[in-house]
Amino acid sequence: MPAIENFPESLISFFISPSFTDWLLIIKIIFIVLSLLFICFIIFALMKTSWLKFRFSYDVVELLTYRPFGVRIMEKSWKKIAARIDTGLESEYKLAVIEADNMMNDTLKRMGYGGESLGERLEKLTAATLPDIEGIREVHQVRNNIIHDPNYKLSLNDTRRLLDIFEKAFKDLEAF
Repeated sequence: MPAIENFPESLISFFISPSFTDWLLIIKIIFIVLSLLFICFIIFALMKTSWLKFRFSYDVVELLTYRPFGVRIMEKSWKKIAARIDTGLESEYKLAVIEADNMMNDTLKRMGYGGESLGERLEKLTAATLPDIEGIREVHQVRNNIIHDPNYKLSLNDTRRLLDIFEKAFKDLEAF
């Protein structure tokens, strides 16, 4: 029984003994070094991945420009597509429709609409999301005709009408 009665005192004397404090100091140093290594690894991993860029820099760009991230890139791509009309070549008209269709596919994919192709993504859209959904389906069908039929004819007026449908859809989706 004397050991049980002296237990609190012996425990306290163990913790304040010089041999234990030496080991405690070594353990503290090891944990501090490991913590610093883990912090360095986390910072390195965040710098190497796009997560930090997505979380921080995109928000800063949106805040400073008052526009969603990527709108400037979309507008630049759209200007290239629209410039193809000015060439007067039917092949450029076809390419403009194909590129606009690909741009719509990428936009819907980034917005989170699932599916393998633009046709499948368009099936998931409603008129509430995109008011001129039928126009986009028509343009997509024209794009498929261009791809699958090399003799498909496309006039300047048709191309302008198709690109106007895309431009209105991009504005409705707030991609511009």
